[in-house]
Amino acid sequence: MTSHDLARACADAVRAKKGKDIVIMDLRGISIIADYFVICTGANNQQVTAISDHIEEKLVQDESVSPLRIEGLKDARWVLMDYGSVVVHIFQEEERQYYNLERLWGDAKFTYFKEQ
Repeated sequence: MTSHDLARACADAVRAKKGKDIVIMDLRGISIIADYFVICTGANNQQVTAISDHIEEKLVQDESVSPLRIEGLKDARWVLMDYGSVVVHIFQEEERQYYNLERLWGDAKFTYFKEQ
């Protein structure tokens, strides 16, 4: 599985749990942190946790891929899932606006997903 395929699988798992404002940021060539960021918004702690859980379960089940680490589950306001070449950021609205990763990584190529 390529890093692009992994990013798409993460985005698809987010959509399955009704995550909002999903974007894949292509960081190849501009960052050594990861090839891609997947960013989305959950409405509340429960939805952020459900999105994170679903991504983890789906990737283990379908691709035998587990995250290297997951941070932020205790408060579930910003959960970060590190898959090495792909980092998933699941925000609640206030945190997403505050940290504004899209602005910070403005040189990246963006792929936006429409709401289902």
